[in-house]
Amino acid sequence: MTNDTPDNEVAGSPESSVPRVASTGALLSVGQELREGKPVPRRQILSWALWDWGGASFNAVITTFVFTVYLTNTKGFGGTDFVSAQLGWWMGGAGIIIAVLAPITGQRSDGGRRKFWLGVNTFLVVLLSAMMFFVIPAPNFVYLGLLLVAAGTVFFEFASVNYNAMLREISTPKSIGKISGFGWSMGYFGGIVLLLILYFGFIHPDVGLFGVTSENGLSVRVSMLIAAGWFALFAIPILVAVPERRTPGGPKTRVGLISSYATLGRDIAKLWKTSRHTLRFFIASAIFRDGLTGVFTFGGILAAGTFGFSAGDVIIFAIAANVVAGISTVFVGLLDDRLGPKWVMVTAISGTIAAGLAVFIFHAGGATVFWIFGLLLSAFVGPAQSASRSFLSRIVPPSRQGEMFGLYATTGKAATFLAPVAFGLFVTIFGAQYWGILGIVLVLLVGLILLLPVSTRAESHRIE
Repeated sequence: MTNDTPDNEVAGSPESSVPRVASTGALLSVGQELREGKPVPRRQILSWALWDWGGASFNAVITTFVFTVYLTNTKGFGGTDFVSAQLGWWMGGAGIIIAVLAPITGQRSDGGRRKFWLGVNTFLVVLLSAMMFFVIPAPNFVYLGLLLVAAGTVFFEFASVNYNAMLREISTPKSIGKISGFGWSMGYFGGIVLLLILYFGFIHPDVGLFGVTSENGLSVRVSMLIAAGWFALFAIPILVAVPERRTPGGPKTRVGLISSYATLGRDIAKLWKTSRHTLRFFIASAIFRDGLTGVFTFGGILAAGTFGFSAGDVIIFAIAANVVAGISTVFVGLLDDRLGPKWVMVTAISGTIAAGLAVFIFHAGGATVFWIFGLLLSAFVGPAQSASRSFLSRIVPPSRQGEMFGLYATTGKAATFLAPVAFGLFVTIFGAQYWGILGIVLVLLVGLILLLPVSTRAESHRIE
């Protein structure tokens, strides 16, 4: 894809970060927007979104549909219940680390080294993903697998803080929702392509490419090498094409952990005094985002345990879910710019709640029910997540992007226990897996209720 603007020129205010991919037409329309009198460089927009495309290797393949399923469902690791419980504890520990360190990550990115730290953290995710090749199905290796997943999650979230903060550098106030949706959809479509490659190339056939079989977990382990290479390849464009920028007013010196939290405390106190609606948005979004994450996290488990899907069926469903989520995110991103991100969030979360209740009520209908309402759930998740990101980018001044996205990550990770605990609690009380659906729905409902009073008026989100 070409563009007439030199790659080192950026159009628009540094207010947004790109979404996941859609169509050539969507990208071209983005390129027609003006930033500071210059066209938004299409190559930079596409390069930004390709990071999301590559990041699907970690989100879709490692933490959701392939590697964690390999750990929990392979007998050699010590049993499904035991490994599932351990996975929950290790991921909880990762969430605590992220919550503790996200503020310093965001504040340092505001000093003008967003791309540098994005590169460092992306490299670490790629390295940890590749090391999963060495996790063979034996009890002595289960903790290595858990450590790699947890550590990869930490560094992926750190990279995401810097990635999200770069949104404003490649968008304009008029195109931020469109670009954010473009980036989210790129992640979904990247997941689709990679899952197809892994499924037909290594996991589904008895003998896959290069003679790879499932013996000793080799098909999954080789898939981890492919996933690592996939992320590394598609992370290169953003590091090459999107220029490093020091935003005016951002911190110019390195900050320590204690000083970062002193700053965080002052920021929260200031938000409470001057911009309570922004603080309320942080809280509401932390809760409903965790519920949205729970939809995908437990989707595969429910498909197999309640609705009778095989392991292969789960991957096929995952591909279909990503297609639906990607397409819906692209088109709803256009509505974000026209009707506003809050309208998108409220509608999407409400739709997710309704579809979740339908899955619960009609669970006896088997696989057909899950295909219908599971895909409907997928159609709402992406738009809600994308609109949440674009809402924050619209209300945060350019010099505070990294810091506020650090707070965004901090509050989000502080709530990561909600959906898993609610899911487990309902299953424990009622004794059947499908009751866990109501736990996730409850988390989404609480987030929606807290979101409704948040103002959309700019003067209500004055961040000083």
